[in-house]
Amino acid sequence: MGSNKDETQQLIQFVGTKLRELRKEQKLSLEDLAAKTGVSKLTLGNIERGETNPTLGMIWKVANGLSVPLMALLKPENNINILRAGQGPKLFGNDQEWVIEPLYNDLRGSTEMYRAYLQPRCKYEPEAHHPGAVEIATVMAGEVEITIGESSYTLNKFDSIQFVASEQHSYTNLTDEQAVLHLAINYK
Repeated sequence: MGSNKDETQQLIQFVGTKLRELRKEQKLSLEDLAAKTGVSKLTLGNIERGETNPTLGMIWKVANGLSVPLMALLKPENNINILRAGQGPKLFGNDQEWVIEPLYNDLRGSTEMYRAYLQPRCKYEPEAHHPGAVEIATVMAGEVEITIGESSYTLNKFDSIQFVASEQHSYTNLTDEQAVLHLAINYK
């Protein structure tokens, strides 16, 4: 098995190659894509060449700009995958307080699954998802407050919530221990 550093580099290369492929399929220049995503042309070029490790927020912006599920930029399509906790590539949010491991996407690309880790007493507010996307979050460890729009909900171990993911939302770990969530996002 390769090291975590090797897996991260492979993910960076895959994201770059897939981004270029999707951009060309849609007949977009780097400048066109920059205008659609708010990510600079220089940064997009660096991502495509595998010269930078894009943040999770950047990847969300690019996926939204291309109108593709996030997983289209993250994982090759395979019929069988086994993903062991903590052993696959990871994407980081702000200051590594929020870490996700891409798990699965259905072969049609309409549903994606992630394992997320939220550090103690930290908050993560993701980029808005595609219009019509639905998110299901299940707390696997810890106690997490999920705010959707103006309403907040406290979820304990094994509690789940479903909501429209294009609405502004955030996750806050209410404990002194790392929280673990499983997330499923369905794109209509």
